[in-house]
Amino acid sequence: MPYGFYQFVRFTAMVGFCYLGYSAKEKNRKNEMFIYFALAILFQPFIKIALGRTIWNIVDFVVGISLLVSTRTSKIK
Repeated sequence: MPYGFYQFVRFTAMVGFCYLGYSAKEKNRKNEMFIYFALAILFQPFIKIALGRTIWNIVDFVVGISLLVSTRTSKIK
């Protein structure tokens, strides 16, 4: 995939995590707010955070699974 695609994905992830962080702040969930804003900083496209391909793959996998689990558990509450 072209590099611009990854930049777009990172920008979209940053915006999404900022939204989730703001929503968590409104619900007074400080732990979730911190996690989402930290992920927004990690995925932001402006200053590259070099973790290496293997670590980024692990981070992407863990974040993806965590988001799936959080969507499933948030519907129950």
